[in-house]
Amino acid sequence: MSSFVSVTALKDLLSQGAPVRLIDVRWRLDRPEAGHDDYLTGHIPGAVFAPLDTELSTHGAPSEGRHPLPSTATLQAAARRWGVNDGDIVVAYDDAKSTAASRAWWLLRQAGIDVRVLDGGLRAWKAAGFDVATDDVTPEAGDVVLEEIGGDALSIDEAAAFPASGVLLDVRAPERYRGETEPLDPQAGHIPGARNLPTMLHLDAEGRLLDPETVRATFAGVGVTPGTPVAAYCGSGVTAAHTALILSEVGIDAKVFPGSWSQWSNTPGRPVATGDQPG
Repeated sequence: MSSFVSVTALKDLLSQGAPVRLIDVRWRLDRPEAGHDDYLTGHIPGAVFAPLDTELSTHGAPSEGRHPLPSTATLQAAARRWGVNDGDIVVAYDDAKSTAASRAWWLLRQAGIDVRVLDGGLRAWKAAGFDVATDDVTPEAGDVVLEEIGGDALSIDEAAAFPASGVLLDVRAPERYRGETEPLDPQAGHIPGARNLPTMLHLDAEGRLLDPETVRATFAGVGVTPGTPVAAYCGSGVTAAHTALILSEVGIDAKVFPGSWSQWSNTPGRPVATGDQPG
């Protein structure tokens, strides 16, 4: 079953009264506090705002990275606040090519939830001519019980060892991978052995997933084919979940290193590679 849902399929589910809980996961690294304001300017009717920084991640020391995983208890409390009951379908969306929504997908899938990502996000919903709402939705609390999360996450030591037995993907922009620029973290470069494959290569100009054959060929170009052990990291563990989502869509399971480069570069003694080669 696909992890994506089209806007027309979502509209049909909502019209049929299916047990769907919508979450709006609008977030950007450069203005994380503005997501709720953006939500209030217009969201899919019935959607609850889900703040990535406090419900889909936690905070700690720099050596833990910018977006460490929340506890299962924190995620369960959030899901109940969103109104999720056992058996519900959760559909996550954003307005940034599904990167933040993918973080919700990655966590909730581990927790045993039937979760989908809206293909094309809010932009596709509006382009289809569907209505938006401006209320601040506060549903009746849900009763969902989540399974323990974290099984699909790599520790920093596991990430360091991963290239010896599989493909570790650095899904950031090429210039950050090469070490030519680093706008956020104390060191520039990449984890030795990692291969660069920016996650946006899998989407069209409208933010929708490309056809499966094209996606598989792109992954094959860096050595990822069915059966290949693969893991992904990015700057802080958000867009890496997007790559995990895309891989899942073409039948390949992937791990994510949630600490990502923000944890690696803030941990003394970790080696750093630069240039186009894995290092």
